[in-house]
Parts: sequence; structure tokens; C-alpha cells
Amino acid sequence: MEIVTPKLGLIFWQLVIFLLVLFLLAKFAWKPILVALRDREDSIDNALRMAEQAKLEMQNLKAGNEKLLADARHERDQMLKEGQNIANQLVEKAKTDATEEANRIAQQARESIQQEKNQALAEVRNTAAQLSVDIAERLLRRELADPAAQQKLVDEYLKDVKLN
Repeated sequence: MEIVTPKLGLIFWQLVIFLLVLFLLAKFAWKPILVALRDREDSIDNALRMAEQAKLEMQNLKAGNEKLLADARHERDQMLKEGQNIANQLVEKAKTDATEEANRIAQQARESIQQEKNQALAEVRNTAAQLSVDIAERLLRRELADPAAQQKLVDEYLKDVKLN
């Protein structure tokens, strides 16, 4: 039962030892422990603040990246649109140039054909005229071989000619 009910001497010495340990701890260990705890608390606060700042910076960077990405997409779309427009213009210009060239070649061909046709007709006329003259000359030689036939032809021409 002595263990359950301690004596006054034991309580006194326990109290003295407790106060002595408390004094020693307060004198030598309490301040360094408090300083260490305060330093740890400050470092934790700093770490939390830095984490919050990093989080905000990450959000800002993410927003900036999304904006840059949107701008890049817009610029890409704009460049594709411009490229498509330029390609369409080039195709349209090539079609126009080809049509103009085809029309010019066709016109030159028509003119060349017309010139060749005119030359051929002139040649045919010349040949026909030459043949007509040759035929007329042969006929006249045959008919005008006789002086009486010559006089008769002159008289017929004179009858056809009317004098005013």
C-alpha cells in the first residue's frame, strides 16, 4: 500500500527534483526549444507562402500559355486562310492567263487561216483568169483566123456599145 499512498518525504523530493528539472529545462533547454519551434513555424509559413506564390505563378503561367496557344492557333488559322486565298488567286490568275493565251492563239490561228484562205482565193482567181485568157485567146485565134469573121466580131461589139 505504500506505493499507492506515498509518504511526505517522497513527495517533497519528487517536487524538488521536478522543480530542479524544470529550472534546468527553463534555463538551458526551454529557450532553444522555443527558438527552434519558432524557426520551424516561420519556415513552414514561408514555405506555405512560397507554395501559394508558386501556385499563383503557375496559374498565371497557365493562363498566359493558354492565351499564347490561342493566339498561335488564331495566327495559324489566319496564315492558312491567307495561304488558301493566295493559292486561289494563283489558280484564278493561271486560269485567266491560260484563257487569254488560248484566245490569243485561237485569234492568231483564225487570222492565219483567213490570210491563207485569201491567198488561196487570190491564187485561184489568178489561175482562173489566166485560164480564161488562155481559152479566150485560143477561141479568138480560131474564130478570128478568117478576116470576115474578124469584121463580123467588130460589128457585133460596136452594136453592143452605145454612145451617149
